[in-house]
Amino acid sequence: MLKIEKARREGKRYLNPLPTSVGGPAMLGKVLWRYLMNREERTPKKPLGPFKTDIRLYAQAPSSGLRITWIGHSSLLLEIDGKRVLIDPVWDERAAPVQWAGPRRFFKPPLHLEEVPPVDAILLSHDHYDHLGAGTVQQLARMDSQVPAKWVAPLGVGTLLVKLGAPPSQVTELNWTESARIGDLTITALPARHFSGRGLGNRFETLWASFVIAGSHHRVYYGADSGEWEGFAEIGRQYGPFDLTMLEIGAFDPLWNDIHMGPDGAARMFQALGGKGLLMPIHWGLFDLALHGWRQPIERIFGAKGLKIWAPEPGLPSEIKPGIELRSEWWR
Repeated sequence: MLKIEKARREGKRYLNPLPTSVGGPAMLGKVLWRYLMNREERTPKKPLGPFKTDIRLYAQAPSSGLRITWIGHSSLLLEIDGKRVLIDPVWDERAAPVQWAGPRRFFKPPLHLEEVPPVDAILLSHDHYDHLGAGTVQQLARMDSQVPAKWVAPLGVGTLLVKLGAPPSQVTELNWTESARIGDLTITALPARHFSGRGLGNRFETLWASFVIAGSHHRVYYGADSGEWEGFAEIGRQYGPFDLTMLEIGAFDPLWNDIHMGPDGAARMFQALGGKGLLMPIHWGLFDLALHGWRQPIERIFGAKGLKIWAPEPGLPSEIKPGIELRSEWWR
C-alpha cells in the first residue's frame, strides 16, 4: 500500500512523489509547431460576463454549513462550518510576471477584492502565477479587513508571501502531511504531482501541494494542480470521504500529462479518491494556458458518466447540499 509521506529534496529542489516529466527544450519545439498549426478557439470570441457577486449573501452563514464562490480558474472563497478560506487568490489582470504581457483574464473578477468578506485563512497551493497573484497578495496584505487572516502555504512559498507584504507572524508553511489549525478548522497539506517556480531558473525550489480542509462537520479536498498518480486512492482512504472534491480540468495536453490531469483524469482521480460527494471542476475558463479550446475541459467533464458535478457560474455564492448537482452552462 502506498504511503503518503513528507516531501523530500535533492539539493535545493523538491521531488515529486514519483518520477515526473515537466518538459524541457525538446517540448518547446513540439508545442511551437502545434501552436502555429492550432485552429482551436482558445479564447472566447465574445466577451464573457459581466458576472457580479451579491455580497449581501455573506451576511448570513450558509444553512448547510458549506458554500463556495468560484472567482474563476482556481480562485475560490470557501465557507465551511463557520470559517472562510480564500484559496489561490488571483485578481490580477494577467497570470504573468508583468501585467502588460502574458495570459489575460477572459472576464473581470465578479467582486472587487475590497468586497471579499473577512476570511480566517488565505491558502496558497504553489507559487505559479495563475495561483499566486503578486498584486492580489500585496493588496490583501494591506487590507484592514484581512489583517487577522492566517496565511497557509507549502514550504518556501511563505517567504514569497512575506516579501509581498504578508505579516510574518501570520504565515504558516507546511510540508506534505503537516497541518495548520485555525479554531476547529484543520488544513492539511498533501502531495500533488506538479512543480513550482516563478521563472525558469528556480523550478522546484518551493513546494507545491494539495489540501484537505476539514471543519467541524464537512471535509473538502482541494487538488490544486496535479497529474494523475496512485496516491489519490490513499489520500481518499486516509483523509476522506469528502463532501466536495475540487480537481483541475483545464490547461491539459498529452505532452504534459504528468503534471496536469485534464477532465478525463479528473473523472478517474475523483473515483480513486472514493467517488463520494460532489466533484467541482477548477483550473479552467479564465486564462489561455494550453492548446485546447477554452470550452473543451468543461464539455468533456459534463459528458463523463457517473459523476455528480458542482459547477457554478463565476461569482455565485452557491450553497452545497448532499447529492444535489449544479451544472451551470454560463460558458455556452
